[in-house]
Amino acid sequence: MNLRGIVAVSGRPGLFKLVGQNKVGYILESLDEQKTKIVANITNTKLASLEDITVYGEDEEIKLADIFAKIAVKGNTPDLKGDLRPFFLEVAPGHDQEKVYASDMKKIITWYNLLKDLPLFTEETPETPGTAAEVKLAEEKAADKKVKATGAKATASAKATTKTSAPAKKANMTSKKGV
Repeated sequence: MNLRGIVAVSGRPGLFKLVGQNKVGYILESLDEQKTKIVANITNTKLASLEDITVYGEDEEIKLADIFAKIAVKGNTPDLKGDLRPFFLEVAPGHDQEKVYASDMKKIITWYNLLKDLPLFTEETPETPGTAAEVKLAEEKAADKKVKATGAKATASAKATTKTSAPAKKANMTSKKGV
């Protein structure tokens, strides 16, 4: 299951796909039928990557991808208006029942219902670290470092040739008053 690049935005319902990044923020596309694009401001918007989300566990935290996989094996999801605790005990055994609220369970089931029909739900997670925008940003930084390194070498060799070809002239230290 490939959850890379899928984010939840604080204060907005639904899930979004991270399309890119600009100076102002992240460019996101909604995963619903409307496919609306928004720009989430970097300074005041909180993004949570589904790949990194975990659920409180009694012994250790449970990854969201593992819960989604167990829901997919189970096949059906319960009605969101009913009691979700028995269903959640089946798909996330060992979760901390005091810290995981009914609203959290509803959110996870709603996210599953949004994602289950998408092709990314069945594809494998790629081995490259980070989201698509993070990978692109890392590649751009690496390219900038290469350009700066080759540029610095070129300037150093240019300076070296000028130093050997002509000596520097002495500065004239006389003042206009003649003193």
